[in-house]
Amino acid sequence: MSDLFALFLRSMFVENMPLSFFLGLCTFLALSRRVETALGLGVAVTFVMGLTVPLNRLVYDLLLAPGAWGWAGYPAIDLSYLALLAFIGVIAATVQLLEILLQRFVPTIHAAFGSFLPLLTVQCAILAGSLFMVERRYDLAESTVFGLGAGAGFALAVVLLAAIRTRLAYADLPAGLRGLGVAFLLTGMLALGFSAFAQMGAS
Repeated sequence: MSDLFALFLRSMFVENMPLSFFLGLCTFLALSRRVETALGLGVAVTFVMGLTVPLNRLVYDLLLAPGAWGWAGYPAIDLSYLALLAFIGVIAATVQLLEILLQRFVPTIHAAFGSFLPLLTVQCAILAGSLFMVERRYDLAESTVFGLGAGAGFALAVVLLAAIRTRLAYADLPAGLRGLGVAFLLTGMLALGFSAFAQMGAS
């Protein structure tokens, strides 16, 4: 249990997707102007990553990994080269199904952050979660914890950036720093701050 908790904290703080690996910066920067918007995006990313990373673990183990078809008499089959396409398909199908279910059964939640869901189909941070999971050989429990931690880390980072940008909306910034200029500067400063967690983990 302590190992899973450590993995959750590491994926949330030390290996933060937008601030450590600079993944998912397109939506990270574009939807961080208001805290409410950033919170909706963060919840959506956390939910989708927490669902698709363990799902892709199962798909990889049962269909794609070397020897996965041994039960059918084909132990030599290795479909791992299809992992990227399969993961994208699982993410797209999950996002589409989630959007349909929310719209049908929970329209209030769909209205709150349903507009963010189509963006998550092509979100590189979500795909990276599944690719990292395979590269690091996480089991199903570790994959679930890693997906939730990575999603929560993305949510924390985007809400922090949105809160700072909201405060700076009334500041007298130089012309070159207004808009995306200050967003890039703040992202770099947040990345430096989060890098301290890596140093704490190493010590």
